Amino acid sequence: MDYLNEISAAVTICDEQGTITYMNKKAAESFKDEGGYNLIGQSLLACHSNESNEKIKTLLSEEKNNAYTIEKNGIKKFIYQTPFYENKKLKGLIEFSIEIPLELPHFKRD
Repeated sequence: MDYLNEISAAVTICDEQGTITYMNKKAAESFKDEGGYNLIGQSLLACHSNESNEKIKTLLSEEKNNAYTIEKNGIKKFIYQTPFYENKKLKGLIEFSIEIPLELPHFKRD
């Protein structure tokens, strides 16, 4: 069973060269106008701006996380990009795109 197809977040995975190797159902639906599942095997660098491409390259080369929010068409999303590993060797990046309320409560706990 592909558990990632059962969650409400869009999950996209690329290898260490930036080639898309996996999209769950939500990601494919989110990018249906750009090709959906047909994006698997394509480079992330082909569908992003130069600024975004530099960020992707930096995340891969420095093995760093990246987190931010975006709003598009009245939908706000939390984007979390993180490297993933196999036997301690970098294998690529995973991006989680999660729809969130426009006004999100924040709790500070000690």
